[in-house]
Amino acid sequence: MLKNTKKFKEAFYRIQEAKKILLITHVRPDGDALASVGAFIDLIIGLDKEYVAYCQDEPAPSFLFLPHIEKISSNREKIIADFFSFDLIITLDCANADRTGLADEIKKRQVDQFFIEIDHHPENDDQIDLEIRDDKTIATAEIIYYFFKANNIKINKNTANCLLAGILGDSGNFLYPGISDKTVNIASEMLLLGAQLPQILKNTLQNKSLSAMKLWGLVLNNLQVNKKYNLAFSALTLDEISRFDNDEDTFDSISGFLSNLYGVKAVIFLREENNSLTGVRQVKGSLRTSHPTLDISKLANKLGGGGHAKASGFVLAGSIEKKGNSWRIM
Repeated sequence: MLKNTKKFKEAFYRIQEAKKILLITHVRPDGDALASVGAFIDLIIGLDKEYVAYCQDEPAPSFLFLPHIEKISSNREKIIADFFSFDLIITLDCANADRTGLADEIKKRQVDQFFIEIDHHPENDDQIDLEIRDDKTIATAEIIYYFFKANNIKINKNTANCLLAGILGDSGNFLYPGISDKTVNIASEMLLLGAQLPQILKNTLQNKSLSAMKLWGLVLNNLQVNKKYNLAFSALTLDEISRFDNDEDTFDSISGFLSNLYGVKAVIFLREENNSLTGVRQVKGSLRTSHPTLDISKLANKLGGGGHAKASGFVLAGSIEKKGNSWRIM
């Protein structure tokens, strides 16, 4: 992480000098996204800076235990009206401006609006003034830990809870590939600083609704294996999904769980959805592998997506058509 030390220091300087800060994360936020925003809110409050935290979609109820979660606004009209009053914009856990719901505003920002991106996904956005990215880390929360350390910022209990929750969320509670000894050491340090592991697990891992469990059952019922390529796959149509009341975290946990399937090289989980901005039908694909030599991001890239070697994704326009035991994207 030494390669980013200079960027960490510049980012903190920009935060200290800013008059009004806008924090943004991606649509349909997961635990890492919300925890990363929470950690930065805590920092900015400590610096007595004016700020607004924004996410287009409201957090799922399972994340309401996170510190400062109630301070994240989903009032898009107000953000757009005030957008040019912010002299510093920071996106967290969001590799592309299109996933903020504010892509047009970001593209039109004024020259005196400095734009920082902190993220662990390999994609990048050419509009960034300062990009802090490390796709070798398991979560954006892990990068934020290094940011705090590089700038000698004290990590309090609130921040420790956020960082641990973010790391646990994107690592599947240390079940997914890509966990490093550094990640485990950070988690241990957060516990020593007061992070509440039982509370985090109770609200995430152990907080599955009846609706979520039924959805998992449907995914498993649809699960098949292509023996030619040794590839497992499952799919959900929008009609199937609409029977249940679930959030993005449920789907993320399904993808992670399927990656543990024994004897296959990789898993593909497809689901239909309506684009949250345009309403147009699309298919979201999640790719997972624990195979030591397989880089699943190569397939995601060919499909217009991206991600990590062991966890990637893509979005295609169209819908899922099911015929017998097979599916195809139309």
